[in-house]
Formats: sequence, C-alpha cells, structure tokens
Amino acid sequence: MSTYWWIPIVAYFLGSIPFGLLIVKAFGGGDIRTVGCGNIGAANVARNAGALAGILTLILDAAKGYAGVWIAERSTSGNGRWMMAAAVAAIIGHMFPVWLGFKGGKGVATGLGVFIPICWEAVAAAAAIWILLVVFWRYSSLGSIVAAAALPVLVYFFYAPHHAPPDHVLLGTVLISVLILWKHRENMQRLIAGKENRMGSRR
Repeated sequence: MSTYWWIPIVAYFLGSIPFGLLIVKAFGGGDIRTVGCGNIGAANVARNAGALAGILTLILDAAKGYAGVWIAERSTSGNGRWMMAAAVAAIIGHMFPVWLGFKGGKGVATGLGVFIPICWEAVAAAAAIWILLVVFWRYSSLGSIVAAAALPVLVYFFYAPHHAPPDHVLLGTVLISVLILWKHRENMQRLIAGKENRMGSRR
C-alpha cells in the first residue's frame, strides 16, 4: 500500500491549479481575488468576468478533481482508500493552494469532479438539488451549501444500494462536505442577513 504514497501529493497539486485566476487573466481581466467576493471559483468568475469564463472555470475545476481520483483508480486497480485519499487531497489543494498562499476556492466544482468516479449517482442527485434551489431562489451559495450537506447522505444511499458504504468512503465524504460547508461560512452569514448576491447580479 505504501507504494502509492505519491497519489495524494499528485492529487493535491492537481487540485491546487487556480484555473479561475488563470482564466480571468487569459480573458484580459485582472486578479479575480480583488473583485466580487474575492473567490477564485466559478460563481465569482462568472459574476465578474462573464458566463463563458465561469463555465470554463467550472469545467476545469471539476476536471482537475476528476483527474486526481482517476489517476488513483488506474494506478491502484480501483482501490477505494487511495481514491478517497486522492479526492480529499484534491479538495484540499483547491481550497489551500500553495501557489496562492493557501487561500483558494470553496471546493464545489472540484468536489463534483472527485466524486464522479467514486459515485456518479450521488453527484447527479447533488447537482439536481443545486439546480432546483438556484432556479427557485437564485442563490448559488445556497444550492452549494445544501448539496454539500446532503452529499454524505446521497453517497450512503447510492454508493452501494442496500449496503452501507465502506468506512473510508463515508469518512472521506463527510470530511469533504464539512470542508465545503466551512468554506461557505461567510455565505451562510450573508444568507441569514439577507445580503447574499443572487445569480445574475453584480457586486
């Protein structure tokens, strides 16, 4: 097992690629960290640099998470422990990238990517929750918070129907969920205060 110690390291560095920052600069914008909420994620990029930049950020942030877990899957013949280790490492890389002083994004798109090879059904259900909440209330953060909170339950039911998932899957999923919720703590405060930006608005 120790042969694969490098997997979380690779996943971390994949997760730490700041695509939102790079895409906004490629589109001729400035430092996305200085506008809007200062986040490098897709929502802030879309709000301040346009829908195309936001969509590209979403896709690439998800892709880097998927790549980290895919590498673990292929290298270990589908060992679930190393796949979850890669998933957690990629999320940590996105949230705390070494290149940006350990100040990164909130992990939603990267979280989507890491769980596609682990339990795509849970990802689909979480995405449906996000879409429904955003359609009705137009708060991207609210959709992300509820979807992240629901993720452990969704993985529990969809990972192995009629059987509880392995402990490493449950623990890794709960850890990722908690990290995403912790990163959204300021959004929660603004939602409670009625000061959160809705989709389509600008700061």
